[in-house]
Amino acid sequence: MALVLNEEQRSLQDTAKDFLSKQASIASLRKLRDEHDPIGYDPDIWKQMTEMGWASVILPEAYGGLEFGFLGLGVVLEESGRTLTASPLFASAVVGASAVLLGGSEQQKQALLPEIASGDLTLALALEESHHHKPKHIQTTAKMQSNNFVLNGSKVFVLDGHSADKLIVVARSNGAASDSAGLTLLLVDRNSKGISCHRTIMADSRNAANIIFENVIVPSRDILGAVDEGWSVLEPVLDRGRVAIAAEMMGCALEAFERTVVYLKDREQFGVKIGSFQALQHRAAHMQSELELCRSVLMQALSTVDDAPEQLPLLASLAKARLNTLVKLVTNEAVQMHGGIGVTDDLEIGFFLKRARVAMQVFGDTGFHKDRYAALCGY
Repeated sequence: MALVLNEEQRSLQDTAKDFLSKQASIASLRKLRDEHDPIGYDPDIWKQMTEMGWASVILPEAYGGLEFGFLGLGVVLEESGRTLTASPLFASAVVGASAVLLGGSEQQKQALLPEIASGDLTLALALEESHHHKPKHIQTTAKMQSNNFVLNGSKVFVLDGHSADKLIVVARSNGAASDSAGLTLLLVDRNSKGISCHRTIMADSRNAANIIFENVIVPSRDILGAVDEGWSVLEPVLDRGRVAIAAEMMGCALEAFERTVVYLKDREQFGVKIGSFQALQHRAAHMQSELELCRSVLMQALSTVDDAPEQLPLLASLAKARLNTLVKLVTNEAVQMHGGIGVTDDLEIGFFLKRARVAMQVFGDTGFHKDRYAALCGY
């Protein structure tokens, strides 16, 4: 299991870094926020990203993909984390595409995956029903009626849910509210009758929505996987998402750290550069060591997706827990070392702090993954 990038992966990383720093900088995110953009991302930039193949990195060639592997996608996500890029890349090309790839029928794969690869179709996973990540605790119902399902319930924190063309809805078709058995994944057009979608304005400017389903009719042909057995698809999809968001968080932490080091070398206090203060040097060294440790964990988790999927649950929780802790540490220190100006909107460093706080909750916070990791290890 390689813990270093090969030449092709480094080339992809360089391309992503060059493109995103020029076309999707934090200034672009600020502009989208200040202008209250209704979509929340620039469609032209997304189109360019798909033309470079980023939406198809993990997809097989048979469905219009590059089949470049999850580690390749990870380097793109890391660079997007550096600029806090607003795009459907995570929700659609990672989570949505993985759900179709792992749970879809051959007919669904042929119909949907090429459109995801080209950027003509965007997806969003409608999972959460509370303020905490509880993937098995689902009360949204899908009841069989004739040859259709009738969907009722509500979802919160649906990433890119307001702009996605289709929603992958996790609903309960059987069993108790907290059982893994009895879950079904339904593919639903976002504009279907009975769906109310309310975009939420997040502190970090990440696009999300709260969605209500009232007697929404879903044909049985639009089920992903088997009825009542959605957990077998959902769990690996979530683990892929956890590793992917960890890669994005690594980029966020790296950029915040590097900007802070530059500031320490430039800022003068009492007639000297504050980077010469030993206490600040120690804190910076601690961040550097944590970054290197988490880099190894992340690389192993990304490689596991393709090379050893049986180990993915363990590595996904390890990576998410470690990156949650890392991004909290680095963004906290970054703002504190910048001083009072660090929390003002004029300085971009505060954007990283806000993004970190939201990303830490995506698909499970640190406590959730420590508990899961312990359970997987038999404790």
